[in-house]
Amino acid sequence: MKIAPSILSADFAHLARDVEKVEQAGADLLHVDVMDGHFVANLTFGPLVVQALRPVTNLPLEVHLMVSDPAAWAPAFAEAGADTILVHEEATDHLYGVLQHIAATGVRAGVVVNPGTPLSSLEEVLPLVDQVLVMTVNPGFGGQKFLTAMVDKVARLHQLRQDRGLHFDIEVDGGINAKTVKAAADAGTDIFVAGSYVFGASDVGAAISSLREAVQ
Repeated sequence: MKIAPSILSADFAHLARDVEKVEQAGADLLHVDVMDGHFVANLTFGPLVVQALRPVTNLPLEVHLMVSDPAAWAPAFAEAGADTILVHEEATDHLYGVLQHIAATGVRAGVVVNPGTPLSSLEEVLPLVDQVLVMTVNPGFGGQKFLTAMVDKVARLHQLRQDRGLHFDIEVDGGINAKTVKAAADAGTDIFVAGSYVFGASDVGAAISSLREAVQ
């Protein structure tokens, strides 16, 4: 399993410090939630934040674009130092082309599905992607409760990956803690985004360890 702390829950005034904490605590990558105030109500980071983070951490940076018109945003994040760029199925009418363009920049391309979006909408792009992110909360804000109905969705995606002989990573984002992580892992999840559970802990190392122990 891989754990991806979401910097949405970090202390923005001390972002480099918090990133260093989770890196030393054993995080596998960093999750950067980019929100434009349009596709979702919240407003967060731009490419300059990724550019600023790149020299202060060795962790891979995955950028989750919760934006309208992701094709217009992706190149700047690739140039800023993102290792993976994830775009929402719901945000574009040209998903196949957007994913092709992301892959052409040399970064990993991923697709995201909201809780109400069926997996059938991804059928044609799955061979293109390195990663599929299943939202286990409604997108836009951290600290929400895990939607248990999404466990079956992850399991169906895992089966689809096996049936088609594909090799993309399965990721979940939203409400991940020591109680919910096991069900998501058993369903076939590879990468777990954890925001408030990690950054809100008094001991981030213990929080990350507790996620791994819950799965084991």
